Amino acid sequence: MSGQEFASLAAGRPSLLEQVESIVLDAHRSLYEREGREWSKPIAYRWLHYEDPMPVARLREGVEKLRSEDADLDAAAVDKACAEALKMGFSS
Repeated sequence: MSGQEFASLAAGRPSLLEQVESIVLDAHRSLYEREGREWSKPIAYRWLHYEDPMPVARLREGVEKLRSEDADLDAAAVDKACAEALKMGFSS
């Protein structure tokens, strides 16, 4: 997905990019809450290095980090985003 045209990932409401971002932010928030740490979107964006010009790659790295920390990823949301990606021609 990170090699795809950014415009195709940002199309629609919610876009595939927004769906994946939401999954990552929700998992990050629940991990921080479980650990008793303060959470906010700016904290999550800093953790993701989201200012980087490759947001899809940062989201992928974020998912990998969250999985390594045993964070809860919303399985239904992941399935929905994967189904949307398949409809757009992305491989799983």
